[in-house]
Amino acid sequence: MTRNKVYGMLSIAAKAGRVKSGELAAEEQIRAGKAKLVIIAEDASGNTKDRFASMCRGRRTEAYGYGTKEELGRSIGKAERSVLAVTDEGLAGAILKNLKEAEAKAYGNGK
Repeated sequence: MTRNKVYGMLSIAAKAGRVKSGELAAEEQIRAGKAKLVIIAEDASGNTKDRFASMCRGRRTEAYGYGTKEELGRSIGKAERSVLAVTDEGLAGAILKNLKEAEAKAYGNGK
């Protein structure tokens, strides 16, 4: 159920125009300091994961590995996407909360 919450929140953020998707768009948002949360698909290439994780660390932007390219793209009404950048702080916080809950449940630490 929590996975559905994450994708639902991403859908809401996308409809509000607060998600930039794809590597180029996400990178622009990170470099401009506008990305509040970056989600990297778990099946993205190692190079993509490393590059975005490093970029986010350097700018103190939260980065999270989650879902597949296909799931991330579908959640925002697009084709496969390796990287999503959420640009609204409130939405990013809500999505991050759900990401952490999903992770806790995946490892048996949830309620």
